[in-house]
Amino acid sequence: MSAKKKAIECLSLHKTFGGKPVLEDISFEVGEGTVLGLVGPNGAGKTTLLKILATLVLPSTGKALICGRDVTVNPIQVKKRLGIVFSEERSFYWRLTGFQNLRFFASLHNLNRKDRAARINELLEAVGLGEKGHVRFREYSSGMKQALGIARGMLHDPPILLLDEPTRSLSPDIAGKVRKLIRDKAEEEGKTVLIASHNLKEVEHLADRIAVIHQGSVRAIGTAQALKGQCGLSQSSDLEMVFESLSIGD
Repeated sequence: MSAKKKAIECLSLHKTFGGKPVLEDISFEVGEGTVLGLVGPNGAGKTTLLKILATLVLPSTGKALICGRDVTVNPIQVKKRLGIVFSEERSFYWRLTGFQNLRFFASLHNLNRKDRAARINELLEAVGLGEKGHVRFREYSSGMKQALGIARGMLHDPPILLLDEPTRSLSPDIAGKVRKLIRDKAEEEGKTVLIASHNLKEVEHLADRIAVIHQGSVRAIGTAQALKGQCGLSQSSDLEMVFESLSIGD
């Protein structure tokens, strides 16, 4: 991690709900311009971890830092540096069009009035909604709503993106556009991306490193190639085999 400045740091994070541990001793770093994929079954703690980093949930113990800022101590400063996309999106205004929704959120981020329209249209095009910006949100399909959520997360050009199942509801063509957008953000613009997904092929394609989370703890973290080698698997193996190997005995 010495070659890249740390964008995200988790330091012995623990989280319990009702006395039940959900995250246990989570520690890892993500360098600037890096895509880290989080994989694991339902209930593994992936979404809880993202919500802690997004300042939506407080850790029980330990620390999480975004660009060196503690998510508990400096939540306002942290939020300014984050683009957040969760799979269940309920905060859009149903009577407004996609464009009008993004224009409203652009105003909350104090985006320059002269640049707003161009920025919004650029993002609508990038997520496959170029011809749907004039359509009211209530008429959007679930996939279109998800795509608009992705556009909103990138609206203020944040250095870090937290993405929870970003392509889950998308059609194959739009999912392809979004994957390209994510890689371009990292490779060309130096964005840091933390993506949680059940789509293991997608994670292997997008991520520079992968963290396998199971029962609230990180079982392993590294490149796909390194994880396969660690598990004694051939490089032609898929991530499903990696996960199965790491969770044997539970």
